[in-house]
Amino acid sequence: MTRSFHQISCEGETLAATLDSGDSPTSLMIVSGGNEIRSGAHGGMAQLALRISAHGFPVLRYDRRGIGDSSGENRDFLSSAEEIAAATRFFRQQQPQIGKIIAFGNCDAATALALYGPDAGLDGYMLANPWVIEQSSEPENEEPTISSAAIRSRYWDRIRNPRTIIDLLSGKIDLRKLLRGLKQAAKVKENSALSIRLRDALVNIDGNSRILLAKRDTTARAFLAAWNSSDFASLRDSTDITLETLDSASHSFADATAKDWLVGKLLEALRSA
Repeated sequence: MTRSFHQISCEGETLAATLDSGDSPTSLMIVSGGNEIRSGAHGGMAQLALRISAHGFPVLRYDRRGIGDSSGENRDFLSSAEEIAAATRFFRQQQPQIGKIIAFGNCDAATALALYGPDAGLDGYMLANPWVIEQSSEPENEEPTISSAAIRSRYWDRIRNPRTIIDLLSGKIDLRKLLRGLKQAAKVKENSALSIRLRDALVNIDGNSRILLAKRDTTARAFLAAWNSSDFASLRDSTDITLETLDSASHSFADATAKDWLVGKLLEALRSA
Protein backbone atom coordinates (compact mmCIF):
# COMPACT_ATOMS: atom_id res chain seq x y z
CA MET A 1 0.00 0.00 0.00
CA THR A 2 1.47 3.33 -1.08
CA ARG A 3 0.32 6.94 -1.15
CA SER A 4 1.23 9.08 -4.15
CA PHE A 5 0.50 12.64 -5.23
CA HIS A 6 -0.69 13.73 -8.65
CA GLN A 7 -2.03 16.53 -10.80
CA ILE A 8 -5.16 16.06 -12.90
CA SER A 9 -5.85 18.18 -15.98
CA CYS A 10 -9.25 19.87 -15.91
CA GLU A 11 -10.22 22.42 -18.57
CA GLY A 12 -6.80 24.08 -18.58
CA GLU A 13 -6.38 23.93 -14.79
CA THR A 14 -4.83 21.31 -12.53
CA LEU A 15 -6.44 19.42 -9.68
CA ALA A 16 -4.17 18.32 -6.85
CA ALA A 17 -4.91 14.67 -6.05
CA THR A 18 -3.81 11.93 -3.67
CA LEU A 19 -3.97 8.23 -4.54
CA ASP A 20 -3.80 5.42 -1.99
CA SER A 21 -3.02 2.24 -3.87
CA GLY A 22 -4.77 -1.12 -3.77
CA ASP A 23 -5.09 -4.19 -5.96
CA SER A 24 -8.86 -4.57 -5.89
CA PRO A 25 -10.83 -4.03 -9.13
CA THR A 26 -13.29 -1.97 -7.08
CA SER A 27 -12.18 1.45 -5.92
CA LEU A 28 -13.35 4.45 -3.92
CA MET A 29 -13.29 8.08 -5.05
CA ILE A 30 -13.76 10.65 -2.27
CA VAL A 31 -15.18 14.04 -3.20
CA SER A 32 -14.79 16.79 -0.60
CA GLY A 33 -17.74 18.98 0.36
CA GLY A 34 -17.91 22.75 0.78
CA ASN A 35 -14.52 24.43 0.53
CA GLU A 36 -12.83 21.58 2.35
CA ILE A 37 -9.49 20.35 1.02
CA ARG A 38 -9.01 16.71 0.12
CA SER A 39 -7.47 15.78 3.48
CA GLY A 40 -10.75 16.68 5.17
CA ALA A 41 -11.43 18.35 8.50
CA HIS A 42 -8.59 17.46 10.90
CA GLY A 43 -7.27 15.02 8.27
CA GLY A 44 -10.46 12.94 8.44
CA MET A 45 -10.62 12.07 4.75
CA ALA A 46 -6.92 11.22 4.63
CA GLN A 47 -7.42 8.84 7.56
CA LEU A 48 -10.49 7.38 5.90
CA ALA A 49 -8.54 6.72 2.70
CA LEU A 50 -5.83 4.91 4.65
CA ARG A 51 -8.34 2.67 6.40
CA ILE A 52 -10.10 1.76 3.15
CA SER A 53 -6.89 1.16 1.17
CA ALA A 54 -5.64 -1.10 3.97
CA HIS A 55 -8.35 -3.52 2.81
CA GLY A 56 -6.97 -3.48 -0.75
CA PHE A 57 -9.25 -0.87 -2.31
CA PRO A 58 -7.60 2.01 -4.21
CA VAL A 59 -8.75 5.44 -3.03
CA LEU A 60 -8.50 8.75 -4.91
CA ARG A 61 -9.09 12.21 -3.40
CA TYR A 62 -8.67 15.58 -5.08
CA ASP A 63 -9.07 19.31 -4.48
CA ARG A 64 -11.75 21.06 -6.53
CA ARG A 65 -10.62 23.96 -8.74
CA GLY A 66 -9.76 26.97 -6.62
CA ILE A 67 -9.50 24.88 -3.44
CA GLY A 68 -6.36 23.80 -1.60
CA ASP A 69 -3.51 23.01 -3.97
CA SER A 70 -5.61 23.11 -7.15
CA SER A 71 -5.48 25.98 -9.61
CA GLY A 72 -8.39 27.90 -11.08
CA GLU A 73 -11.47 29.60 -9.73
CA ASN A 74 -13.63 28.19 -6.95
CA ARG A 75 -17.12 28.13 -8.46
CA ASP A 76 -18.85 25.97 -5.80
CA PHE A 77 -20.30 22.46 -5.93
CA LEU A 78 -22.92 23.20 -8.59
CA SER A 79 -20.11 23.92 -11.05
CA SER A 80 -18.04 20.82 -10.24
CA ALA A 81 -19.17 18.46 -13.01
CA GLU A 82 -15.89 18.76 -14.92
CA GLU A 83 -13.80 18.02 -11.83
CA ILE A 84 -15.77 14.84 -11.12
CA ALA A 85 -15.42 13.70 -14.74
CA ALA A 86 -11.69 14.51 -14.91
CA ALA A 87 -10.96 12.71 -11.65
CA THR A 88 -12.90 9.64 -12.77
CA ARG A 89 -10.96 9.45 -16.06
CA PHE A 90 -7.65 9.90 -14.27
CA PHE A 91 -8.45 7.22 -11.72
CA ARG A 92 -9.11 4.64 -14.43
CA GLN A 93 -5.92 5.60 -16.25
CA GLN A 94 -3.78 5.32 -13.12
CA GLN A 95 -5.35 2.05 -11.94
CA PRO A 96 -5.99 -0.03 -15.08
CA GLN A 97 -7.27 -2.97 -13.01
CA ILE A 98 -10.26 -0.91 -11.89
CA GLY A 99 -13.64 -2.23 -12.93
CA LYS A 100 -15.94 -0.16 -10.73
CA ILE A 101 -15.59 3.19 -9.02
CA ILE A 102 -17.77 3.84 -5.99
CA ALA A 103 -17.95 7.53 -5.09
CA PHE A 104 -18.33 8.94 -1.60
CA GLY A 105 -19.24 12.53 -0.78
CA ASN A 106 -20.53 14.35 2.27
CA CYS A 107 -22.84 17.38 2.32
CA ASP A 108 -22.83 19.31 -0.98
CA ALA A 109 -20.32 16.82 -2.41
CA ALA A 110 -23.01 14.15 -2.05
CA THR A 111 -25.45 16.32 -3.98
CA ALA A 112 -22.84 17.08 -6.65
CA LEU A 113 -22.14 13.37 -7.12
CA ALA A 114 -25.82 12.59 -7.60
CA LEU A 115 -26.15 15.42 -10.12
CA TYR A 116 -22.98 14.84 -12.13
CA GLY A 117 -21.68 11.34 -11.33
CA PRO A 118 -23.70 9.45 -13.94
CA ASP A 119 -22.24 11.48 -16.83
CA ALA A 120 -18.75 10.90 -15.40
CA GLY A 121 -19.17 7.13 -15.52
CA LEU A 122 -19.27 6.34 -11.82
CA ASP A 123 -20.69 2.97 -10.80
CA GLY A 124 -22.08 3.48 -7.30
CA TYR A 125 -22.73 6.17 -4.75
CA MET A 126 -22.35 6.63 -1.00
CA LEU A 127 -24.05 9.94 -0.29
CA ALA A 128 -23.69 11.28 3.25
CA ASN A 129 -25.92 14.07 4.58
CA PRO A 130 -26.87 15.40 1.11
CA TRP A 131 -27.23 19.17 0.93
CA VAL A 132 -30.74 20.41 -0.02
CA ILE A 133 -30.71 23.80 1.74
CA GLU A 134 -30.83 26.88 -0.47
CA GLN A 135 -29.87 30.45 0.29
CA SER A 136 -32.76 32.78 1.05
CA SER A 137 -34.09 34.68 -1.94
CA GLU A 138 -33.97 37.89 0.12
CA PRO A 139 -30.75 39.77 -0.77
CA GLU A 140 -30.29 41.13 2.75
CA ASN A 141 -30.54 37.66 4.24
CA GLU A 142 -27.58 35.42 3.44
CA GLU A 143 -28.58 32.69 5.89
CA PRO A 144 -29.60 29.37 4.32
CA THR A 145 -33.29 28.54 4.42
CA ILE A 146 -33.93 25.36 6.44
CA SER A 147 -37.22 23.55 5.99
CA SER A 148 -39.87 23.80 8.71
CA ALA A 149 -39.94 20.01 8.94
CA ALA A 150 -36.22 19.95 9.74
CA ILE A 151 -36.70 22.62 12.41
CA ARG A 152 -39.61 20.65 13.91
CA SER A 153 -37.42 17.57 14.10
CA ARG A 154 -34.73 19.48 15.98
CA TYR A 155 -37.16 21.05 18.42
CA TRP A 156 -38.97 17.77 19.01
CA ASP A 157 -35.69 16.21 20.10
CA ARG A 158 -35.14 19.09 22.51
CA ILE A 159 -38.65 18.94 23.95
CA ARG A 160 -38.35 15.20 24.59
CA ASN A 161 -35.16 15.76 26.58
CA PRO A 162 -35.98 16.33 30.31
CA ARG A 163 -32.87 18.49 30.55
CA THR A 164 -34.60 21.08 28.36
CA ILE A 165 -37.20 21.82 31.06
CA ILE A 166 -34.46 22.30 33.64
CA ASP A 167 -32.52 24.62 31.32
CA LEU A 168 -35.69 26.58 30.53
CA LEU A 169 -36.54 27.09 34.21
CA SER A 170 -32.97 28.04 35.06
CA GLY A 171 -32.80 30.61 32.29
CA LYS A 172 -30.17 28.79 30.20
CA ILE A 173 -32.64 28.68 27.30
CA ASP A 174 -33.95 31.99 25.92
CA LEU A 175 -37.74 31.63 26.00
CA ARG A 176 -38.30 34.27 23.31
CA LYS A 177 -35.82 32.55 21.00
CA LEU A 178 -37.49 29.21 21.67
CA LEU A 179 -40.91 30.65 20.82
CA ARG A 180 -39.58 32.17 17.59
CA GLY A 181 -38.16 28.80 16.63
CA LEU A 182 -41.45 27.04 17.35
CA LYS A 183 -43.31 29.64 15.28
CA GLN A 184 -40.98 29.03 12.35
CA ALA A 185 -41.36 25.28 12.79
CA ALA A 186 -45.13 25.62 12.49
CA LYS A 187 -44.88 27.09 8.99
CA VAL A 188 -45.51 24.80 6.04
CA LYS A 189 -42.93 25.18 3.28
CA GLU A 190 -42.43 23.42 -0.01
CA ASN A 191 -39.27 21.48 -0.69
CA SER A 192 -36.44 23.56 -2.11
CA ALA A 193 -35.73 23.60 -5.83
CA LEU A 194 -32.37 22.00 -5.07
CA SER A 195 -34.03 19.10 -3.24
CA ILE A 196 -36.32 18.49 -6.23
CA ARG A 197 -33.32 18.60 -8.55
CA LEU A 198 -31.54 16.09 -6.33
CA ARG A 199 -34.62 13.84 -6.30
CA ASP A 200 -34.77 13.83 -10.10
CA ALA A 201 -31.06 12.99 -10.29
CA LEU A 202 -31.43 10.09 -7.84
CA VAL A 203 -34.41 8.72 -9.77
CA ASN A 204 -32.28 8.55 -12.92
CA ILE A 205 -29.12 7.06 -11.42
CA ASP A 206 -28.45 3.64 -12.93
CA GLY A 207 -27.10 1.50 -10.11
CA ASN A 208 -27.26 1.15 -6.38
CA SER A 209 -26.97 4.19 -4.14
CA ARG A 210 -26.75 4.42 -0.38
CA ILE A 211 -27.69 7.52 1.58
CA LEU A 212 -25.98 7.82 4.97
CA LEU A 213 -27.34 10.24 7.56
CA ALA A 214 -26.07 11.43 10.92
CA LYS A 215 -29.68 11.92 11.86
CA ARG A 216 -29.20 14.67 14.47
CA ASP A 217 -27.12 16.80 12.08
CA THR A 218 -28.97 19.86 10.72
CA THR A 219 -28.09 19.08 7.09
CA ALA A 220 -29.26 15.49 7.51
CA ARG A 221 -32.51 16.67 9.13
CA ALA A 222 -33.20 18.93 6.15
CA PHE A 223 -32.63 16.07 3.73
CA LEU A 224 -34.71 13.66 5.81
CA ALA A 225 -37.60 16.15 5.84
CA ALA A 226 -37.52 16.21 2.04
CA TRP A 227 -37.11 12.41 1.89
CA ASN A 228 -40.24 11.87 3.98
CA SER A 229 -42.33 14.26 1.90
CA SER A 230 -44.71 13.26 -0.89
CA ASP A 231 -42.23 14.63 -3.45
CA PHE A 232 -39.83 11.79 -2.64
CA ALA A 233 -42.38 8.96 -2.53
CA SER A 234 -41.02 7.28 -5.65
CA LEU A 235 -37.50 7.25 -4.20
CA ARG A 236 -38.64 5.70 -0.94
CA ASP A 237 -40.18 2.85 -2.96
CA SER A 238 -37.03 2.31 -5.02
CA THR A 239 -35.06 -0.87 -4.47
CA ASP A 240 -31.92 0.79 -5.88
CA ILE A 241 -31.66 3.37 -3.12
CA THR A 242 -31.22 2.58 0.55
CA LEU A 243 -31.17 5.03 3.44
CA GLU A 244 -29.26 4.29 6.64
CA THR A 245 -28.99 6.46 9.72
CA LEU A 246 -26.60 6.82 12.62
CA ASP A 247 -27.80 8.36 15.89
CA SER A 248 -25.22 11.14 15.80
CA ALA A 249 -25.01 14.90 15.40
CA SER A 250 -21.55 14.70 13.80
CA HIS A 251 -21.86 16.11 10.31
CA SER A 252 -18.41 14.86 9.30
CA PHE A 253 -18.57 11.56 11.26
CA ALA A 254 -15.73 12.87 13.41
CA ASP A 255 -15.97 10.83 16.63
CA ALA A 256 -14.62 7.28 16.90
CA THR A 257 -18.03 5.58 16.79
CA ALA A 258 -19.15 7.57 13.75
CA LYS A 259 -15.83 6.97 11.96
CA ASP A 260 -16.09 3.22 12.48
CA TRP A 261 -19.71 3.21 11.29
CA LEU A 262 -18.79 5.12 8.11
CA VAL A 263 -15.82 2.88 7.34
CA GLY A 264 -18.01 -0.18 7.83
CA LYS A 265 -20.67 1.13 5.44
CA LEU A 266 -18.08 2.03 2.79
CA LEU A 267 -16.45 -1.40 3.01
CA GLU A 268 -19.87 -3.06 2.72
CA ALA A 269 -20.55 -1.14 -0.48
CA LEU A 270 -17.13 -1.82 -1.98
CA ARG A 271 -17.28 -5.54 -1.23
CA SER A 272 -20.76 -5.95 -2.66
CA ALA A 273 -20.16 -3.85 -5.81
